[in-house]
Amino acid sequence: MAFEGLTQRLQQAFGKMRGKGKLTEEDVKLVMREVRMALLEADVNYKVVKDFVKKATERCVGQETLESLSAQQQIIKVVNEELTALMGGSNARLQYSSSPISVFMLCGLQGAGKTTMCAKLAGWLRKDGKKPLLVGCDIYRPAAIKQLQVVGGQVGVPVFEKGTQDPVITAQEAIEYARYHQHDVVILDTAGRLHIDEALMDELRRICDTVHPNEILLTIDAMTGQDAVNVASAFNEKLEITGCILTKLDGDTRGGAALSVRAVTGKPIKFAGTGEKLGDIEPFHPERMASRILGMGDVMTLIEKAQENITMDEAEAGDLAKRMKNADFTLDDFLTQMQQIKKMGPLSGILKMLPGMSAIGDIDIPDDAMKKPEAIIRSMTPRERRHPEVLNASRRRRIAAGSGTSVQDVNQLIRQFEDMKKQMKMMMNQTRGKRGRFRFPMGR
Repeated sequence: MAFEGLTQRLQQAFGKMRGKGKLTEEDVKLVMREVRMALLEADVNYKVVKDFVKKATERCVGQETLESLSAQQQIIKVVNEELTALMGGSNARLQYSSSPISVFMLCGLQGAGKTTMCAKLAGWLRKDGKKPLLVGCDIYRPAAIKQLQVVGGQVGVPVFEKGTQDPVITAQEAIEYARYHQHDVVILDTAGRLHIDEALMDELRRICDTVHPNEILLTIDAMTGQDAVNVASAFNEKLEITGCILTKLDGDTRGGAALSVRAVTGKPIKFAGTGEKLGDIEPFHPERMASRILGMGDVMTLIEKAQENITMDEAEAGDLAKRMKNADFTLDDFLTQMQQIKKMGPLSGILKMLPGMSAIGDIDIPDDAMKKPEAIIRSMTPRERRHPEVLNASRRRRIAAGSGTSVQDVNQLIRQFEDMKKQMKMMMNQTRGKRGRFRFPMGR
């Protein structure tokens, strides 16, 4: 994931302040020197780094720090707030038209993932209650329109295309088609080039002058690093873009583009592509991204992912809560929970959103980590799932053979399940207090 190297370097820099009660000017200079190096290594624009360090330093040695915080907490607080401001301050929402149809034009260089991002955005809008229409305006790249039709079909959004017809005319006709078929958002997948040239810009300008898009969103490959800033500046100069979308933020990238684009162009990052699947898109929240970079987790995004992907009606949730309260949690419940968690994406990505998990370093959890326990549970009979205490040696051998695992794997799963039940029971006993208040055991 992006920023991992930056996160580790920043945590090392802040670690030098651990145990210090008062913040001195010398301490600030020492830490900011490390912060400067960390940002430059992350491929953040040099001028952006210079301004960032200057502002952060002035705040740390000025009057804005709080006496109630330790030296380390003061610096982390300032850096967190400055990182948030650097990336835009708050989430920049899409600007919709006051008329029935809003037009969003995605542009960018070839290879940035623009066509896939069109489908991701369309799928996100569809979940948000919109009725989008994808439009194939890239008539130059071989199979570009076919690719758009495939990914559009996968997210359940229709594609309007007219082959190699002039993209300007296609865009015009698409809006008429959308009006007739009651689509409220039109997403234009425009052509890209390997580099910026006048022919590309002229075509994009003609489309803009004809259909007047509400959003001109530049798609930027986060893995291009410093060059992404040059691309963003050039497109903004020619087209006056309204925002950016970062793709491949899940890749092995240093993340400098995300920290530089907003400062250089003045235009916000509105969305980020966080994986290869068509559902891997999320609105860009500067404050949450700053929190991730500093290793403080991103609980809000985790909650939103859970709300979006975990489907359980009120009766089921209430029944499960009652069984958990009585420590009557079964292996069937365990299996259901694993299936729900899988919908939220890779387990390693989920864990990194928890506060403090980044301090552990790179969390390498295979995508199929849940397949083995799932296979073991599915190889049990309904009675064995409800009453694992009946699992004798012969039953465990049968389950291992049926799931393609070993008896040791079966034993390990049962031990983990029993430990979890014990912890759950202990936690429930501890939280039963007068009038429903929580009581926590005092440490010895």
